[in-house]
Amino acid sequence: MEKVAGDIYDYPNYYDLVFGSDWKAEFNFLEGVFEKHVKREVERVFEPACGTGRLLYRLADAGYGVSGLDLNQKSVDYCNDRLERRGHQRSVFVGDMTDFKLPKKADASFNMINSFRHLATEKASLEHLRCMSQSLRKGGVYVLGLHLTPTSGKPSDEESWSARRGHLCVNMHMGLSERDLKKRRERFQMSYYVHTPTRSFQLADEIAFRTYTLDQFRRLLNKAPNMKIAAIYDFAYDLGKPIEPHSRTEDTVFVLQKVS
Repeated sequence: MEKVAGDIYDYPNYYDLVFGSDWKAEFNFLEGVFEKHVKREVERVFEPACGTGRLLYRLADAGYGVSGLDLNQKSVDYCNDRLERRGHQRSVFVGDMTDFKLPKKADASFNMINSFRHLATEKASLEHLRCMSQSLRKGGVYVLGLHLTPTSGKPSDEESWSARRGHLCVNMHMGLSERDLKKRRERFQMSYYVHTPTRSFQLADEIAFRTYTLDQFRRLLNKAPNMKIAAIYDFAYDLGKPIEPHSRTEDTVFVLQKVS
């Protein structure tokens, strides 16, 4: 199979397919969080590192005012084009999730699939949380999904799944290439195996994540301005079953609430 090296985020059509296939569970969960944890009606929502906006455009269709940012211009264009086709404003912009300011504060925000862990240092992570706090109205929430590093048991090293839309099929594989817990760094090889009616090829890239044990993440949140943990869930997205993370927990969704 032909192998193509490049930035996977420069292929928003493939990214949207493989990361957007399970949108319904996340969408329902977010609406449930808004209802359960935000006292006022949620009207404006914001997504940092929004990529192709796989959830944003559906929230816009449901009547929310949406906005987002991403570093990748191709993903931003893809998202804005889709919003415009569906009669919504082109409300996503190119920006750094550690340095931004919204023209209007949001009632709720979300980052569901580990994008937060692309921030490689504690300084960058705290700057992001500061920006998120400033972007929210009092009582608003930031729904933050990430994988923790367990302190007992073996961390997950790989993951594979497939998605199809019409004649396009993409098989996705993520495999660990490096884990250095002292330097707080993981690297994963990511491959899209793309099949169209006329071509099959492999798109290969590497991504880096900062690692967090439960204690490390809690210490980080303790330094974040005006944010408290309102609830913690896992990737089952069951609002009736919040979790209490422990030493083996990996999949977490933190509902952070702005308190002042």
